[in-house]
Amino acid sequence: MMSKRTLLVCCGTGCLASGAAAVADALDREIAASGVDAFVERHTKRTGCNGFCENGPIVRILPDDIAYYKVKSKDAQALVQSIGSEPVLRLLYKDDRGERVLKLEDNPFYRTQKRFALQHIGRIDPLSLDDYLAVGGYSALKKALTLKPEEIIEEVKASGLRGRGGAGFPTGIKWSLARSYDEFPKYVVCNGDEGDPGAFMDRSLLEGDPHSIIEGLAICALAIGAEQGFFYIRDEYHLALTNVNAALEAARVHGFIGDRVCGTPHALHLEVVRGGGAFVCGESTALMQSIEGKIGEPRAKYIRSVKRGLWDQPTVLNNVETLANIPSIILQGGKAFAASGTESSSGGKVFSLVGKVKRTGLVEVPMGVTLKQLVYDIGGGVKENRPFKAVQIGGPSGGCLPESKLDLPIDFDTLTKEGAMMGSGGLIVMDHHDCMVEVARYYTSFLAEESCGKCTPCREGLRHTLRVLTDITEGRGQEGDIELLEQLGETIKDSSLCALGGSAPNPVLSTIRYFRSEYEAHIRDHSCPAGVCAALTAFAIDTELCTRCGACLKSCSVAAISGSKNEPYRIDASACISCGSCRLACRFDAVLTSKLEAGGPGSVDCTGAASAASLGGGAS
Repeated sequence: MMSKRTLLVCCGTGCLASGAAAVADALDREIAASGVDAFVERHTKRTGCNGFCENGPIVRILPDDIAYYKVKSKDAQALVQSIGSEPVLRLLYKDDRGERVLKLEDNPFYRTQKRFALQHIGRIDPLSLDDYLAVGGYSALKKALTLKPEEIIEEVKASGLRGRGGAGFPTGIKWSLARSYDEFPKYVVCNGDEGDPGAFMDRSLLEGDPHSIIEGLAICALAIGAEQGFFYIRDEYHLALTNVNAALEAARVHGFIGDRVCGTPHALHLEVVRGGGAFVCGESTALMQSIEGKIGEPRAKYIRSVKRGLWDQPTVLNNVETLANIPSIILQGGKAFAASGTESSSGGKVFSLVGKVKRTGLVEVPMGVTLKQLVYDIGGGVKENRPFKAVQIGGPSGGCLPESKLDLPIDFDTLTKEGAMMGSGGLIVMDHHDCMVEVARYYTSFLAEESCGKCTPCREGLRHTLRVLTDITEGRGQEGDIELLEQLGETIKDSSLCALGGSAPNPVLSTIRYFRSEYEAHIRDHSCPAGVCAALTAFAIDTELCTRCGACLKSCSVAAISGSKNEPYRIDASACISCGSCRLACRFDAVLTSKLEAGGPGSVDCTGAASAASLGGGAS
C-alpha cells in the first residue's frame, strides 16, 4: 500500500508573520472536506524554518517532493485538489531563467547548500518527539552512553568542530579541559542569546529542531561529568522558548533527561533561563553572571570558565549551532564531519543572508565556500542588478569586505586575517547606495549602547569613536580624524576586558582599511559619495536618464518633487530634506548626488534638470 502524502507547512517565525498558521488551518479543513484523507495525512505537519523566508509561507508535499511558495489560505482548495495530478504552477518558484521549479532542491536558493546543523528543519514537527525519533533522534545519546567520556571527547576532537558562536574555539579541547578538573558539580550551558542585528540562525534552530540541541547538550554533559544544565534564550524569542520548553518536557517524560537518562545511572536536569536582551550577555562570563541572577558583566579570563564558570564551578558553554552538530558527529564519527569544510574549519556554517541581495534567508554551506558563491550563486546577486559594494560579516563586531574580497573562502582564520570575523553568521550585503562611514557609525552606536560599561577602554573608547564618526557624517569632520579613529580602535582592541570590546572596532577599522576614500570625501570634500549622509548631500534629477515613471514623486514624503509624464521631474532644494528615498526608488539611477555648499540645502541649485557633469560625475 502506498504511504500517504504529507503536507508540510513552514511555521518558522518569518512564515508565521506571513500567515502560515492560517494556511495550515485552511489546508486541514480542505483535506477533511474534500475526502482526500484516504491518501493524504489528515493534518498538515507544521515544521520549522525552511530558510527561504521572503518567499513564505512555504508548503511542501512529500513524497512527491513539490514545493510551493507565498501560499495564502485562499490557495488551500487548489493546492489540495492538485495532489496526485498537475501542480499549481502559479505557486511554484520561478528561477533565474523564468522557468518554474518543482522540487525544493532544484530551487537555486537551495541547490548548492549542504545541511549539517539544519538537516532536520523543514522536515519534522519540532513539537513531535516521534518525528525526531523517526529521523534517528536520541540514537547518538544512546551510543554516547555506551562510550567512555574520553571516547566521546576524542570523536569531537577528531571532527575539528569549532565553536559556531563567534570565537571559533575547538569544541573538543574545551570539553577535555572541563573533564580534567575534579571539582563538582559541573555545568553545561547552551547559549541561545542571539543579539546580532539581522541574525536569526540560532532562533531558527531552537524553533525548528529543539531536540537536537537537547541531545547535543546531554552528550556534552556525559563527556564532562555534569548533571545540571541550562538553556539561556533571549526573552524576545517567544516561539523558541515555547518549543524548547515543550521538547524538554517530552524528553523528561520519555527518560532522555532526568534522574536516570535512558534508564542508566546518569542524571541530567535541564532548564531554561530567559535572557533580558542585553547584547553583552552573549559573552560567556556575562551570560553566566546573568544565570546566577547578577548583573550581566564580563570578567577577566585569566581563569577560564571550564575551570571556574557558573558558581565558580567547571562549566562548558556552547552555542546553539555547535550543539546541533554533536549528534551527527557521535553517530557518524568525527572523521566524517571533518571530511567537509577546510583543514582548519571543518563542517558547515549557517548564515543569515540578508540586505540588498535578491534571495534572502537562512543558508548552510560547507566551510571554505567563497563569499561570491554565497552572494551570487545562492543569493542571486545584488537587487536590481546594482553594483556590489560590500558585505558585512560577523555581526555588529564584524568587518566590511569589498568586492575585491569576494573570492575569499569563508573560514575562521581567513576572515580574521582580512579584518572581519565569522561571528555567529550574520551576513549583510550592501550596494553602491550604502555609505560605509555611516555603516561604521551605525554599528558603533549599537555597540556603545550595548557596552556594559565595566571597563574604560570599551565604555569611553566607543563613545569617543561614535562622536568622531557622527561629526564626520554630519559635516564636522577634520583632518586627523581618520588617524584618531585608527588609534582609538587599536587601543580598544588591545585593552578591553572582553570580546565585545576586543572586536568592537572591527566595523571602523575595516571600513577605513577598504573604503578610506569615502572617509576622505566626507572630511575634505564635505561630500557623501553614496548620497546617504543628509548633511553632506543634495539631489537632482538627470532628465536624460529619467523615464518619468513617477517613482521618485511617490517616494517623497515632503512633496519636494514636481513634474509629470509630460514635464521633467524636478527637486526643490529648499524643500528637500536629503533623505535619499527618491534615489532608492529610482530604478534608472536618474537621481544624482552632489555635495552641499556652505549655506545648506537652499544654496544648491537642484530645482531643474541636472546633468551628470554638473553634479561632479554623476551617481556614485
